Amino acid sequence: MSEDHKRVLEQQLWNIANTLRGKMNADEFRDYILGFIFYKYLSEKMELFANEILQQDKLTFREINPKMVEYTEYMDAIREEAIEKLGYFLKPEELFSEVAKRGLGENEDESLFDEAKTNFILEDLQKILTNIQLSTMGTESEDDFDNLFEDMDLNSTKLGKNPDDRNAIIAKVLSHLDKIDFGLEDTESDVLGDSYEYLISQFASGAGKKAGEFYTPQQVSKILALIVTTGKTKLKSAYDPTSGSGSLLLRIAKVVQDIAMFYGQEMNRTTYNLCRMNMILHGVHYRRFDIKQEDTLERPLHIGMTFEAIVSNPPFSAQWSANPIHLSDDRFSQYGRLAPSSKADFAFVQHMIHHLAENGTMAIVLPHGALFRGGAEQHIRKFLIESKNFLDAVIGLPANIFYGTSIPTCILVFKKCRENPDDVIFIDASNEYEKVKTQNVLREEHIDKIIDTYRNRTEIEKYSKRASLAEIAQNDYNLNIPRYVDTFETEVDIDIEAIANEIKAIDEHMRVTDHTIAQYCMELGISTPF
Repeated sequence: MSEDHKRVLEQQLWNIANTLRGKMNADEFRDYILGFIFYKYLSEKMELFANEILQQDKLTFREINPKMVEYTEYMDAIREEAIEKLGYFLKPEELFSEVAKRGLGENEDESLFDEAKTNFILEDLQKILTNIQLSTMGTESEDDFDNLFEDMDLNSTKLGKNPDDRNAIIAKVLSHLDKIDFGLEDTESDVLGDSYEYLISQFASGAGKKAGEFYTPQQVSKILALIVTTGKTKLKSAYDPTSGSGSLLLRIAKVVQDIAMFYGQEMNRTTYNLCRMNMILHGVHYRRFDIKQEDTLERPLHIGMTFEAIVSNPPFSAQWSANPIHLSDDRFSQYGRLAPSSKADFAFVQHMIHHLAENGTMAIVLPHGALFRGGAEQHIRKFLIESKNFLDAVIGLPANIFYGTSIPTCILVFKKCRENPDDVIFIDASNEYEKVKTQNVLREEHIDKIIDTYRNRTEIEKYSKRASLAEIAQNDYNLNIPRYVDTFETEVDIDIEAIANEIKAIDEHMRVTDHTIAQYCMELGISTPF
């Protein structure tokens, strides 16, 4: 599918999403529209899979019905295969298009959509969404499908005051979606996944501060992905301790040939559901991801595991318990200090380093304050640099590139086995952006410059510098980028005498002009204006 087709699909999906816009705020109707798209995806995937199985019998999945003698035999065989390969099962009558057609009822022309002509499908739809989950009970995929649709309350008054109103709007949305070809037959294409990501970004742009809870702008996620995959084409594992919608993990998958396993943890239940949907919809098999729901700092759920690539965009300067009991936790014990309770930034750093494989790379987005704040944070920075020598790079990003906040941010890169152990590369990309409306945007050339500079450790005047460990120690482990990258612009010398002569020339010109005007006024017999 071409880029043009992709853009058309994105616009179609966004237009359908707007059907619900007037009824609820962005983060609410997001859950419905993304859930319905996911249901359509599961349905079409199921039908394609079943049709392939039935090909030798010259049947299609939709042709299987209870009146057939072999109905039970067919259903049992397809169910067994589907659970093994797909992780879930849907009956022919539960397919998205079948439900959409039933809901449309007697409406033949959608442009003249009549709510009174729709069929009531809400109860059937709720049962189907529940059945998808139930089909996984007692199987390997149970955890991956558990309560995936719990945020889609079809009985919510936000959809309509009464059941008929709610049914009408749902029937309309399903009907619109049913007419869109996701192109799942093209196994090499990830257009739907990209379009799903596009929708998530659109919701993020309108969600204000809440956006940071579930989405990292693609420009930033690309930088992180390219950093942690430097020198590698395949990865054994990728991990995000604050996985959000999964955009960072999925971005890594776009820049390497293969990732054996994805891991993540997310505290917010709704966002956790969105992440699992996003994984499946991008074609990541349920056996290839392990996403958990819990507070990463307080209750980590990947204990004893290390990962080859780790990325994170944690909530900036979030509060956490900083409970002294954590000093006995292997993640924090060797530092002797905990990150302050009011700023968990370095708690996330410590957590990620604990889970970093010896041959791995981690990259984390943090607010600039994490570079220079004193107290416990300074103590942790010193330990990481002086005692461990794990810090590999400090990259300053432009302000106003994240949804919901305008503060400048940075990326810290850590490795346990550094190829360049004698210095740290500092990059000041704070002025490398393009302004688009109210948002600053990193273009491809800006991203390429950051990555090339990092990988080659190139020193560029007023942009990057390799700082020795001794220099960082002299600065008392303050990592504020202007201490290392001099961006000072020398003021142009001012020639006072030339300016004085210029002023004299202007005065003489004005005197001549005034004289000319005075002569004209005399000839006209009127007073001069001065």
